[in-house]
Amino acid sequence: MSNRRAFLASATGFAATIPMFRPDALGRAFALRRETNTLSAASLVDDEEYWGQIQRAFDTDRTMINLNNGGVSPTPSHVLEAMIRDLRFSNELPVEHMWRVLEPRIESVRRDLAADFGCDPEEMAITRNASEAMETLILGLDLARGDEVIVTNQNYGRMLTTWDQRARREGIVIKTISFEVPPPSAAYLVKQFQDAITPRTRLIELPHITNLTGQIMPIRAIVAMARAHNIQVLVDGAHAYAHFPFTRDALDCDYYGTSLHKWLLAPIGTGFLYVNKEKQSALWPLMAAPRGMDNNVRKYEEIGTHPAANHNAISAALAFHRAIGADRKVARLRFLRDRWAKRLLAESDRVSIPTPLDSEDAGAIALVSIEGVEFGKLHSWLLREHRIVTTTIGHPEFSGLRITPNVYTTVDEIDLFTDRMLRAIRRGIG
Repeated sequence: MSNRRAFLASATGFAATIPMFRPDALGRAFALRRETNTLSAASLVDDEEYWGQIQRAFDTDRTMINLNNGGVSPTPSHVLEAMIRDLRFSNELPVEHMWRVLEPRIESVRRDLAADFGCDPEEMAITRNASEAMETLILGLDLARGDEVIVTNQNYGRMLTTWDQRARREGIVIKTISFEVPPPSAAYLVKQFQDAITPRTRLIELPHITNLTGQIMPIRAIVAMARAHNIQVLVDGAHAYAHFPFTRDALDCDYYGTSLHKWLLAPIGTGFLYVNKEKQSALWPLMAAPRGMDNNVRKYEEIGTHPAANHNAISAALAFHRAIGADRKVARLRFLRDRWAKRLLAESDRVSIPTPLDSEDAGAIALVSIEGVEFGKLHSWLLREHRIVTTTIGHPEFSGLRITPNVYTTVDEIDLFTDRMLRAIRRGIG
């Protein structure tokens, strides 16, 4: 660890404050919650002693600065250890230990996730990621030739690809809408969908929060509008769950899919699919299940042999998330986002950020571009010269770097990124 700390200081040119890993980090997180129970989320956003305790739950590679937590995040070390423990136990005698002992514990995970999301456990299926959950929805609902589906051109690429395959195979019609970034209002977003509806429209599929600019969509209002037209809405929550606080009832949706290895910080290869109990019989599973499971949410988990260790560790990640508190978490994420974004905007009129910063319509994710600097080259320069990981976003209507910190990100790391962006603006990247 000391060698990594020294390397980071020499590589980046500043004396970074590196939180040291603590094996008792989960217990400490719960203790912190008790000790600060009367304090508001706003009062703690810049308390580095408090957040330093959270950061110590992660044994990450601090020789690099990871600002691509929207892709996949590292899991706290106690969650990783729980998964490894179960993998070892499975490997001793898989047919007994994995199938007979560990797999039944998925019911505890189902219960915990359902309680947090705010649904009946019989509406909660455990999946491997948001793509599996959403493809179950996209491929599982019956549509006839000529039926129309409304999507946006900011939906996740894999979902758009799946719709395109259905269109090519079955002759359904995909109608793609666009919207301004940032949009002028929630009502404007609802109207974009409403204006695309025809008598042939059967479904709307959209992200809860876009993976491009971090725009949070007005899901409840869109669901209410669509329901009035007898149109079902499929919500892709890949970047939403455990990123900012909400419940199923707040959305009033019937279908929801998400990944848990992003903002919940669960092991890689975990997600969930929510399907309203009344909708399950009409939604086919991605892999075949017997007729007797038509009304059983577990039919969406019929995927063949898979490790129980990954999904069982979800409960440990959820416990850590709840120890922090969803309100404190999103407040901190917005603080880290604003620390770099508002400084860049204040110091250069060449900076553009089409993410709504001063509202609850965005969280940690933000998109930034610099006039006169090609974003792909900027991404490579930050990685090659400064060991800062970002994500390139190229869209027909906007482009730039997507920046996504997480709770283990330090203010020193955010400030270093900001300083290097300002250097790119003032001196170029060569």
